[in-house]
Amino acid sequence: MKRLFALLLALVMVFALAACSSSSSDDAEDDTVIQGLEDGVLTIAMECAYAPYNWTQYDDSNGAVPISGSDGEYANGYDVMIAKLICEYYGWELEVIRTDWDSLVPGVQSGIYDAVIAGQSMTEERSEQVDFAGPYYYASIVCVTLADSEYASATGLTDLAGGTCTAQIATIWYDSMLPQIPDAQIQTAAETAPAMLMALETGTVDFICTDMPTAMGAVAAYDDMVILDFSDSDDNFEADEGEINIGVSVMKGNTTLKDAIDEVLSTMTVDDFNELMDEAIAIQPLTED
Repeated sequence: MKRLFALLLALVMVFALAACSSSSSDDAEDDTVIQGLEDGVLTIAMECAYAPYNWTQYDDSNGAVPISGSDGEYANGYDVMIAKLICEYYGWELEVIRTDWDSLVPGVQSGIYDAVIAGQSMTEERSEQVDFAGPYYYASIVCVTLADSEYASATGLTDLAGGTCTAQIATIWYDSMLPQIPDAQIQTAAETAPAMLMALETGTVDFICTDMPTAMGAVAAYDDMVILDFSDSDDNFEADEGEINIGVSVMKGNTTLKDAIDEVLSTMTVDDFNELMDEAIAIQPLTED
């Protein structure tokens, strides 16, 4: 009898411990709060002037979302599409803040917004300041010139030697890629991607350096521009993986948000990213028929 009682008591204790363990585990999961998302709103920043990654439009067509603090202006583009997928996955609301390129990293560092989804390369320098989720796109480096330019037939960087050129300020295109061109006459950096394209269109420079999505958006908008892609040549730009991988930046140490975003991006393939980018290029407002 004593042996039976002891056995029953042991079983009761086992079930009790199991129940407590399960309860504690469930509570731990329930208590997990994603930093910055306590209000259920994912606040992101972008330029809203960097097609096809992001742009400003004046209606909500093609799934555009309102720009916070603006009157009748909406954000759309590849970055917005990615942000919407993340929010739909978790049931969050999406808020888009428009800011200039140089304010993106400081803003996420100070907590003005939760994340930056703005076509940022995952460079070593940026990774010292913020944490990156992703990549959410893989963007090779190219140049763009006018179809009637003497550089239109270039097959490598050597063929661009001596040309005048520019790129957007505070990007790897300007800081790391243009200096690789022999004797390049590097002009003042453009404040925005549209300004960079206008410098080329008006003949201020012979060519510009950018990534493939921006170049594809450019030739869709300007039928006199052509892409110079040296990917199959030994005479090409040298870039490390972080410079061509595009990521979502969050505050340094915000692992809960980084991991949550990575969970969504991990469900997507390169083909998914490319298909979404093709859609963004097709609907960008500057596209000419």
